[in-house]
Amino acid sequence: MKVLVVGSGGREHALCWKIRQSPLVQKLYCAPGNPGTAALADPVDLAADDLAGLVRFAVAEKIDLTVVGPEAPLCRGIVDEFQKHKRLCFGPNKAAAEIEGSKAFARELCRRHRIPGPGFWVYTDHQQAKSFLDNREPGPIVVKAAGLAAGKGVTVCRNSEEAKAAVVECLERRRFGDAGDTVVFEEFLEGPEVSLITLTDGQTIVPLEPARDHKAVFDGDQGPNTGGMGVITPVAILPRMRAQIESQIVFPTVHALNREGRRYQGFLYAGLMLTNQGPRVLEYNCRLGDPETQPLLLRLCSDLVPLLLATAEGKLEAQQAPVWDPRVAVCVVACSGGYPGEFKKGLPVFGLDRVATGPDLQVFHAGTAQRPGGDLLTAGGRVLAVTALGDDAAAARQRAYAALQQLEFHGMHYRPDIGAKG
Repeated sequence: MKVLVVGSGGREHALCWKIRQSPLVQKLYCAPGNPGTAALADPVDLAADDLAGLVRFAVAEKIDLTVVGPEAPLCRGIVDEFQKHKRLCFGPNKAAAEIEGSKAFARELCRRHRIPGPGFWVYTDHQQAKSFLDNREPGPIVVKAAGLAAGKGVTVCRNSEEAKAAVVECLERRRFGDAGDTVVFEEFLEGPEVSLITLTDGQTIVPLEPARDHKAVFDGDQGPNTGGMGVITPVAILPRMRAQIESQIVFPTVHALNREGRRYQGFLYAGLMLTNQGPRVLEYNCRLGDPETQPLLLRLCSDLVPLLLATAEGKLEAQQAPVWDPRVAVCVVACSGGYPGEFKKGLPVFGLDRVATGPDLQVFHAGTAQRPGGDLLTAGGRVLAVTALGDDAAAARQRAYAALQQLEFHGMHYRPDIGAKG
C-alpha cells in the first residue's frame, strides 16, 4: 500500500511511526510533515489545508489510503473532496466533523439527543452576552469560542467579570478570528477529566483506552489552557462509570449523528468530566487527540493500518479488537517559553542525540523545523513530546523525565507533574 499522512505535528509523527511498522505499507508520505516524520516518510511540500493540492497528489501517486491528522482540513471537507475523486481518506466528512467545528452544534446535538453535558447558553452579540452574565447567579462559568481555536479557545472563569473579559477577547477583540464569532457559556463542572477516543465506521464502535490530558500550562492545573501539556494512559475508571460513558455518551453520539444524516467514520474524541452525578461530555474532537495519540500508539500492539483501512471502507466489524500493552505510558510536552501566549521561534534544539529511543521511549516532534545546514530549531509552541512506557506510572514518568533532562532549548518549559496522580 501507499499511505499519505496529512499534518505536521506530534500526532502526525506518532501516526507515521506506527504506520511505518505495518507490513502492508510499501510507501509512506507525509504532507507537509516535520523533521521527525522525515525519517519515516517522504515529505510532501503541501500544507494540510491545501485540499486541492492533496487530492491531486493522491490521484497522481495512486495513494491507497490518506490519513488526516488535524481538525482543520476535516472541518473544511477534505474527506468529501477525496471521495469525489474515488480516493480513500480516513476521517469524518464535513457534515460529521461539525461536531468539533462548532461547539454550539455539538451542544445542541447533546440537548436534542439527551447526551449528558453541562448546561449551556450561546451568544453572538457581546451586549447580550454581558447582560446574561449580569443576571446569572454568582460563581464560576466556562467561556468557549465556538469555532476551531487550536485548543486555546476555552477560558475557565471564576466569576462574571472574568467571563466578560473572555467575551471581549472573543467577540470584540476577535482574538480567535471567525472561530470566536459565537461564544458558548457552559456550566462549571467539577471532577477528574478523562479523554476517551473511539474508532468507528458509523456502525461498529470500538472505544480505545482511556487517557488523561493535562491542559493547563502550569503545575497543579494552574494557568491558561493549552493544546495539551502531557498525558497518562490508561486511567483507572470504575467499571460502572466506564459502562455509563459508553452507553450514555459514546454510543448515543455516533447514533445521533447517524440519525441526523451525518454518518461518522474516523476517530471520535470525547473529553469527559467524571462528576458526582455521572460522566458529562465537555467537548468533542473529530480526530485523534494531541498529545493523547503519542502514548496511545506507544501502547497499541495491533497493526494500526488494517483498522484505519477498515474504518474508511465501512468494514470495521470484520476487524479484531485492538490489543494493548498493559503497561502505563506517559507523554510530557516540552514547550516554548511563553506558550500559549507569545513565544519565539527558530531557537536551536539540543540533546536529541543523547536520548536512546526504542519501543519503550520515543521523542515525537511537535513543533520543529530543520535549518538547511542541519540544525534543529523550534517552530511552534509545543516543540517535543517525550513519550515513555513503564510497568507503572512512576516508572513511565521516571523514564520520560530522564529523557527530558537531556533536551534543551532556550526558554524550554514543561510540567513536572504529568501523570503524578497515576
